[in-house]
Amino acid sequence: MLKRFLNRTILLLMGYLIISHTALADEALSYATNIGIDTLWVLIAAFLVFFMQAGFGMVEAGFIRAKNTCNILTKNFLDFCMASLGFFIFGYAIMFGSGNDFMGLSGWFMASPENPVDLPIFAFWLFQAAFCGAAATIVAGGMAERMKFQAYLIYSFIISAFIYPIIGHWIWGGGWLNKIGFADFAGSTVVHAVGGFAALIGTIILKPRLGKFNKDGSPNAIAGHNIPLASLGVFILWFGWFGFNPGSTLSVGNGTLISLVAMNTSLAAASGGILAMVAVWKKFGKPDLSMAMNGALAGLVAITAPCAFIEPWASIVIGGIAGILVVFAVILLDKLRIDDPVGAFPVHGVNGIWGTLSVGIFGQKALGLANDGLFYGGGLKQFFLQLLGVSSAVVFVLISMGLLFKIIDLTMGLRVSRDEELKGLDIGEHGMESYSGFQIFTTE
Repeated sequence: MLKRFLNRTILLLMGYLIISHTALADEALSYATNIGIDTLWVLIAAFLVFFMQAGFGMVEAGFIRAKNTCNILTKNFLDFCMASLGFFIFGYAIMFGSGNDFMGLSGWFMASPENPVDLPIFAFWLFQAAFCGAAATIVAGGMAERMKFQAYLIYSFIISAFIYPIIGHWIWGGGWLNKIGFADFAGSTVVHAVGGFAALIGTIILKPRLGKFNKDGSPNAIAGHNIPLASLGVFILWFGWFGFNPGSTLSVGNGTLISLVAMNTSLAAASGGILAMVAVWKKFGKPDLSMAMNGALAGLVAITAPCAFIEPWASIVIGGIAGILVVFAVILLDKLRIDDPVGAFPVHGVNGIWGTLSVGIFGQKALGLANDGLFYGGGLKQFFLQLLGVSSAVVFVLISMGLLFKIIDLTMGLRVSRDEELKGLDIGEHGMESYSGFQIFTTE
């Protein structure tokens, strides 16, 4: 009897150990599978954000004159090259390294870098580097057709290696804005307001293109040379934004959050395009395609901060307001005699602010926000946090980039010569033509 009892006990223990081991193995396998799926998702999103560089290039090339097309595309191409190296050497460490509330101070050259997420560090770096490149390339459009190429390369490296990562640390790297409850899900402030206001201060220092304004201050329209190219660029950007916003979840989960973010993203772009077209139609009597496209981009910029914290109906409101804002911001710049050839500041600067503030109006605590927005009975607490955050970022960008552009201007010079500008930067800066045999330039 005793022998039989011991045998049964041993068999039961062995069975329990086998079942426990199998359960643990299944759990480990499930965890590894989830990490693999999340990694694949983040990499696909990073590839989409990278593809947005092509979208920016097409939009900016289409909205400027043929004689400067090669120059603007070269700047877009080199932007990602400079951003990748700058973010590898300095940027990631400043943005996500351990340090203080202002900036990170560890992980230079990606040596023993901090990893704040449950993903391979390589995938997380690529995703963040793609965002960094997007912020840098916004400025190319605002300062197009008259900025020296070598000056642009210096700017591109500095903003990618230092300026963008510092603000990124404040908000996404555990810095002071993150600690007080400021929310920017995918970068209305971190990416778009940074790029938009860098473009604004740059184009102010650079001064308008020759012939843009008359002596009495009235503006002249300088038409872009290829609207179909710009249209293709807008579609590419809209497509890429499905990596930009949903990818910022950094996880697939059960699919609910990424689906909500994707839906909000597309609705905002649609309402932005429609409302911008209506506004410019009513103001000038024609449904301007270029303004409608900038309206869609404005909607995408505005929805980037609140996309995970709001219901779909709110995305339509946010995008629609963005579409109207971009029209009147373009008009305002003309009145102020500020020359922004592609509308970089109206799209990214103005609507980076609007999108950030909209979190405090339409955001919900139930969707992950620190406080309910004004519309949901939370008062103005979250709104003022958003206002403080975006204002701080804007002031920092205006001061730091203003100093950088001034130093460049006083040393190597920021602007090309009058003759180069008239002939076109393709010939003057690169010694080549975008459309060989069809080049047209003005000599007076």
